[in-house]
Amino acid sequence: MAQADGAAGKRAAGRGFLLLWLAGIDLRLTILAVPPVLPLIHRDLALDEKAVAVLTGLPVLLFGLVAVPGSLVIARIGARRAVIAGLLVVALASALRGLGPSAPMLFAMTFVMGAGVAIIQPALPALVSHWFAGRVGLATAVYANGLLIGEVLAAGLSLPLVLPLVAGSWQWSFVVWAAPVLATALLFRFATPEAAPGAERAPARWWPDWRDARTWQLGLLQGGASALYFASNAFLPDYLHATGQAELVSACLTALNAGQLPASFLILALASRLTGRKQPFMAAALLGLCGLAALLLPVPAMRIAGAACIGFAAASVLILTLALPPLLAPPADVHRLSAGVLTISYIVTFIVPLLGGAVWDATAITAAAFLPGAAGALLVLALAAALRPVRARG
Repeated sequence: MAQADGAAGKRAAGRGFLLLWLAGIDLRLTILAVPPVLPLIHRDLALDEKAVAVLTGLPVLLFGLVAVPGSLVIARIGARRAVIAGLLVVALASALRGLGPSAPMLFAMTFVMGAGVAIIQPALPALVSHWFAGRVGLATAVYANGLLIGEVLAAGLSLPLVLPLVAGSWQWSFVVWAAPVLATALLFRFATPEAAPGAERAPARWWPDWRDARTWQLGLLQGGASALYFASNAFLPDYLHATGQAELVSACLTALNAGQLPASFLILALASRLTGRKQPFMAAALLGLCGLAALLLPVPAMRIAGAACIGFAAASVLILTLALPPLLAPPADVHRLSAGVLTISYIVTFIVPLLGGAVWDATAITAAAFLPGAAGALLVLALAAALRPVRARG
């Protein structure tokens, strides 16, 4: 009997890890399906560059604005049901983006889709707390790895695979990318019990405790890493053009994004040793600063390596920060802490690159392109130095 119970427990754990990984993929799959087909959307809907910027930036803005309402949804229906509802919203809205085709429908459904993702994001740490209280670092690394895989799949397969499959229609490509999201929602619905492992109950509280220093510490920590990553993504192409090495744009951006995956695999392998400690955060911040310094060197190999270091550093901090709310908060409050952290982090992510662009415009100094990234890395370094060790709950 004991062996049977052990085998059943292993199957349940494996199923839980798989579902978390699939949900992580779905966090970015439909969003990153947009950039590859932007030229087609631009052509068919006659969008100007401002509209294109809004289309690509709207989901990220909603991640911050809807995180707290997402916490309310979790408080009312529970984390598992919130994930299912969020996945259904994302799948439906993604499929409807191309209806018409119509610019108002595209923007409206992009808004709804971003809101769906914003509900899922604070629900996943809550599920990690309920399902894997003793293996928070590993479970977090699993769905964070899925998130990064989702970015790679959408960006890499849209043009060579999906568009030919749908005769070049960007509208139907959105429907194709919605299908796996719907499949994940159905798996959550039928492959997990109504009461999740750990006897999940819908908690009553949902508003983040803005007076809790941990909310701000983790929010700014995650925001610093996101600022490092997004600012580098935004300013690296223009910087390389300005310094006469435009031919490195593709290689550096590929290295920046591909550098995230080794970080997720490393944390998967060493989750128990890395989670909840300040040293990995500080090492990642220093690596990010070294990567920025390498980008200033007029040596192609150094610039590519520097971009990869930045991606690795930003992903490491992101994953390790995502693991902290389930470790720090009681299970019934994980969604509240996560919502507050996400709200702060995405506001920082939006503001810091904006200020960096303004500095570059005002000074006309090309190296100013990396001031936002440096500010983000220094923010991580300072906050990590004050981080107290956190141990997993038994």
